[in-house]
Amino acid sequence: MKVVITGASGLLGHHAAVRLHAANCAARFNKLPEPYVLIPLDRAQFQNDAHLTSALASADAVLHFAGVNRASEAEVANANPAMATRLIETCEQVGVRPHIVYANSTHAANDTVYGNSKRIAGAILARGGGPFTDLVLPHIFGEGARPDYNTVTATFISRAIAGDPPAINSDGQVDLMHAGAAAQMAIDAIAEQKTGRLVPTGRPMSVSQLWSRILKFHNSYSGGLFPDLDDPFDLALFNSYRAALFPSCYPMQLKLNSDTRGTLFEAAKGGGGGQTFLSWTYPGITRGNHFHLDKVERFLVVEGDAIIRIRPVLGDCVWQCRVSGQLPVAIDMPTLHTHSIENVGDKELLTLFWTNAVFDPELPDTYADPVLGAI
Repeated sequence: MKVVITGASGLLGHHAAVRLHAANCAARFNKLPEPYVLIPLDRAQFQNDAHLTSALASADAVLHFAGVNRASEAEVANANPAMATRLIETCEQVGVRPHIVYANSTHAANDTVYGNSKRIAGAILARGGGPFTDLVLPHIFGEGARPDYNTVTATFISRAIAGDPPAINSDGQVDLMHAGAAAQMAIDAIAEQKTGRLVPTGRPMSVSQLWSRILKFHNSYSGGLFPDLDDPFDLALFNSYRAALFPSCYPMQLKLNSDTRGTLFEAAKGGGGGQTFLSWTYPGITRGNHFHLDKVERFLVVEGDAIIRIRPVLGDCVWQCRVSGQLPVAIDMPTLHTHSIENVGDKELLTLFWTNAVFDPELPDTYADPVLGAI
């Protein structure tokens, strides 16, 4: 299935692209045909006639996530309907009627410039003639969201890390949904041919409750304690917080308690349970080369020397850090980032791995994806 994602560089678009890529990685690992041909379009590519025409040719589905919500009133009023019109007209030009999933907003029910703009764009897409899904989304948050832009969650996370408490509207309310969950709903809609209006339910809470939750995560994690991660919503929010720490706050120094008997340190604590692994790795061998959508995973070298490498999924920039058992440090892998550990020493490498969830072979949340070159 050829899937085009508009707004692929945005929060929702990126999460959708990573999840489609994850499905391809899983199929490849199991020696099955990859289910998706992924065509991500950023704003410049969407506005380029030749690029858009080529992208839409023979497209089976379009996840239309491109939109404007921060600009002058005139631009907001015109931009979303104009993009919808451009998408439908280009589909007609290349002779395709793909299943379009539109990232609409609960604001479309309001008589505001933005709300009217989103509602009109939806009506244009619905008249396009092909299968159409109107996905009406609440407030979206997630890894990679920009602070001080259009998500209060990312702003609060940034302020908590900086130690700069925000001004909070005590009467403010938000209805929160993780970008990964929203993206998966859109993917399921095209895979299962769901059309019509879909209105997922978010997690309602006050703005002050959201700030308290994020601040609690920050204080706990900064003190070396993973918060309780049994609630999937808390896990998603905590992963969004952790993503904002990477890479500037890693590696994490551990407190070493040494005396005449030797040295003791805490490897990982909290998190509501989880699972611990130990591995020996021969010199010159690399482990990992995979990523997770939800799982928290800690790497901690106990003996030997290694290089840990981390790359954003579908990105090019590789972050790396040399680590040694002589000075143990913790590196927690951000979700939506593929990662590996290479033994660069001349003896076996002993590494402790901790995850927040017991491994389930039926739902491993582990997708093989090389950090460097081919596995």
